Amino acid sequence: MNLRAPSLIALAGLSTLALAACSGPAAGSDASAAPTAEGEPFTVVATTTQVADFTRELTDGLNVEVTQLLQPGMSAHSFEPTPADLVALGSADLVVSSGAGLEEWLDAAVSSSGYAGEVVDASADVTLSGSHEHDHGEEAHAEEGHDHTEGEEGHDHAEGEEHDHAEETTAEADEHAEGNPHTWTSPANAKLMATEIATHLEELPGIDAAAVQANADAYDAELTELDTWIAANVDAVPEADRVVVTNHDALHYYLEQYGITFVGSIMPSFDDSAEPSAAEIDALIAEIKEHDVKAIFTETQLSPQNAETIAAQTGAKVFSGDKALATDALGEPGTPTGTYVGATVHNTQMIIESWGATATDVPEVLAQQ
Repeated sequence: MNLRAPSLIALAGLSTLALAACSGPAAGSDASAAPTAEGEPFTVVATTTQVADFTRELTDGLNVEVTQLLQPGMSAHSFEPTPADLVALGSADLVVSSGAGLEEWLDAAVSSSGYAGEVVDASADVTLSGSHEHDHGEEAHAEEGHDHTEGEEGHDHAEGEEHDHAEETTAEADEHAEGNPHTWTSPANAKLMATEIATHLEELPGIDAAAVQANADAYDAELTELDTWIAANVDAVPEADRVVVTNHDALHYYLEQYGITFVGSIMPSFDDSAEPSAAEIDALIAEIKEHDVKAIFTETQLSPQNAETIAAQTGAKVFSGDKALATDALGEPGTPTGTYVGATVHNTQMIIESWGATATDVPEVLAQQ
């Protein structure tokens, strides 16, 4: 049940007034896209910073305005749409969501906005995994698809899988929705998500579908380069040292793809607003000591206070501030974590550093992001 629905219904009335007062691009829109033809631009509303970034990459050079609902540093778990967000939704040509149950507020917001078009689930072809249970010491399935010596196919297992969503039963769909919703953290999943978004963008009447596809191909190549760079750096570290502790379980698919052991997280669920009990903190401290974890990662949208408390009892270093991971939200435009590629490079560099190593130079195509 979405407990925010009543407030969204109330906002719907305000959105009508906001629409009448609106005299330019919706707040948060990307008005820098260069038109390729005369006429009004296509308007695409994207929910999270990540799918907004994917959409901007796919529409580069096209007459498309991308409105991003979540701003840098915002958490999707606690987000509440504003009247301006409802206005943007109501006037959109297409809405893009991250999916996988992340945006629990979206259905009510779409209904309140009056939007009657398609809502793209960017995670439609991602194979979800992960449990809602808080399980310290969980291994990230290193044996599944972690053979970098055989090229991309060895560890990009999700990309080659076919998934017929039309034939899913209700039970299968419910089970599917219970996986970890932080799908984008794995470059393999990011490729699938970008492809899904591109497919729907190409269906917009009048858009330059060939240009969208060209952008999609170029971005796919960048993500392949990113994947290769990460894999090489992770594989250079002894397997026993590849351990990670985070604020909340946001890196599941990244850790799974590269064979990294997830020792545990401070928050007891996927929701980064949850608070751990004393028993859960004690259990995590024990796991950190058992696995000789040298670092605890906080995340850009979260306070480092709990991490610092646990670090004081374990001797682990806290990665916070400029060293915090960009997980639920990208950074401000123009900063190192302002794009998906930049944030994933940053996260990898910090993780490699926490293991006592130094990541190799970033390939030029990634450094430009």
